[in-house]
Amino acid sequence: MPATPAEILPNSQEYTVSELSSALKRTVESAYEHVRVRGEISGFRGPHSSGHCYFALKDESAKIEAVIWKGVHGRMRFKPQEGLEVIATGKLTTYPGSSKYQIVIEAIEPAGVGALMALMEERKKKLAAEGLFDEARKQLLPWLPEVIGVVTSPTGAVIRDILHRLEDRFPRRVLVWPVRVQGEGSAEQIAAAIHGFNALDEGGKIPRPDLLIVARGGGSLEDLWSFNEEIVVRAAAESMIPLISAVGHETDVTLIDFAADKRAPTPTAAAEMAVPVRAELFVEITSLERRAMLCWQRGQETRRSELRAAVRALPKANELLDIPRQRLDRASAQLPRALRANAHIYERRLSAIGGRLTVTTLRTQIERGKEKVTRLAISARRCAGLHIQQRDTRLRYVSQLLNALSYKGVLERGFALVRDEHGQPLHAAAHVGSSQRLSIEFADGRIGATADGSDVTAEKPKPAPAKPASKRTTDFGVKKVQGDLF
Repeated sequence: MPATPAEILPNSQEYTVSELSSALKRTVESAYEHVRVRGEISGFRGPHSSGHCYFALKDESAKIEAVIWKGVHGRMRFKPQEGLEVIATGKLTTYPGSSKYQIVIEAIEPAGVGALMALMEERKKKLAAEGLFDEARKQLLPWLPEVIGVVTSPTGAVIRDILHRLEDRFPRRVLVWPVRVQGEGSAEQIAAAIHGFNALDEGGKIPRPDLLIVARGGGSLEDLWSFNEEIVVRAAAESMIPLISAVGHETDVTLIDFAADKRAPTPTAAAEMAVPVRAELFVEITSLERRAMLCWQRGQETRRSELRAAVRALPKANELLDIPRQRLDRASAQLPRALRANAHIYERRLSAIGGRLTVTTLRTQIERGKEKVTRLAISARRCAGLHIQQRDTRLRYVSQLLNALSYKGVLERGFALVRDEHGQPLHAAAHVGSSQRLSIEFADGRIGATADGSDVTAEKPKPAPAKPASKRTTDFGVKKVQGDLF
């Protein structure tokens, strides 16, 4: 009968599950404190709500769980993407909760140029689908910019080549925004420089450039990767200032080249695109000036010839004045006879009018005028009297109406009007207070009085029987009198 394990090792140490897990964790971490693992990212769905990233690295026959902590992920230049083959650097550890081992990644990089090209192609398709590379978005470059902004490293040969080429062709004012063009944080600096130039005021202390050049020398795909980052490509596409991309050599292609308004194969070529050659402009201007002078001289000679031909075709001055002189002489000869005939005509008209204008006629017209004035005066007096009579009748009627409606008629029948010290009428005994000063108005005058404060019970007056209304009354209940104009 075979022996059991307890019989073989009767004195073996016993471990709890936690102790065994801790021992395995220490063993794995001490043996694999720093490792580099190559594999394909699998199961990556983006950062967790906590900010940490959880996925797996796999190859043809194995898989290992991986984790990137939130702080490390924020500092990474290359972010993990599903299906990307990468080289991950980190340390191995275990996860006691599920008895698994995993790698805690501290750095990640694409595994070779092929992975970078695949990532670049995928990013290119994504940005192109958003319309960032459309030709309709691209702006025309200014023919001769006053200020040129350059985004590049201030210590490299690129800025010297650009300045030297601008000096040779057409010197312009250049503003350099120094940035890192490679390594961690370079993409953020390049994007910030593009946004910074666009944010400058046109009339500010630092002038706003008319043209931007984003430049870098040649290098490997990894060296030029900053210009493939989304933040840089979007900044170039959003720039309101025309932008030339001059990254690497002629064979190097980055995503910023597709978003820029113009791509230059080299930084030197970008400077050549930015400005024309001043010497060539002088030659062209001189040629245009000479051609303009020749055209002007030719035009002047043509007009001179046309003027000579027109002069030959015109008649002489004496020939132009012969007929008007003849007409003037004929009119001068006819003028005295015409004046005498015209005077005789007006003389006959005046005599005829004078014959009709006699003293008797004037007296008759005066008498007619007097009669007309007399009739108008009589008519005016009659109208004035009638108008005054109407006004007088109306005034008497209004006076009668006023007397009928006045409270003084009530006072004359033996009633009195009681007022308070402010002159306001009092309508009820309840409104009178003790020792209150009163003013009592009778028909023949007013007297002052003081209330003694004794209780008075006010009786409600009985309504008076309604009287039948007269057939001929006004709106105020007063009978109209004969002759009323209303």
